[in-house]
Amino acid sequence: MIKLVMCLHRRPEMTRGQFQEYWMNQHGPFFMKNAGVMRAKKYIQSHTLDTPLNEGFRSSRGMLPEFDGLAEVWFESEEALMEAMNSPEMQALGPALLEDEENFIDHSKSSAFIVREHEF
Repeated sequence: MIKLVMCLHRRPEMTRGQFQEYWMNQHGPFFMKNAGVMRAKKYIQSHTLDTPLNEGFRSSRGMLPEFDGLAEVWFESEEALMEAMNSPEMQALGPALLEDEENFIDHSKSSAFIVREHEF
């Protein structure tokens, strides 16, 4: 299994609450409705908490400010993900997926990458 990790920043005109509400109640159901087309095996949203603990971690380590959330999407393999991305169904879905993401994600401040987990 591999995983797509997306570290997300909200659009500048949105509050964190608005971002998380849209992500949970609009994008999440849209994504799950189309998970089969994407060949996604599992989808997790991690919503950042508004807590002074985040500032403590950041300042004690000289880190950048936290993201507004983290999305994780599991796939069977790199090959399965590539096949899904190149399928006619995904080619048709891609623009709608991106359009929906643009309703709440600031892509210029976000990041996405593929990982393999190593559990200890």
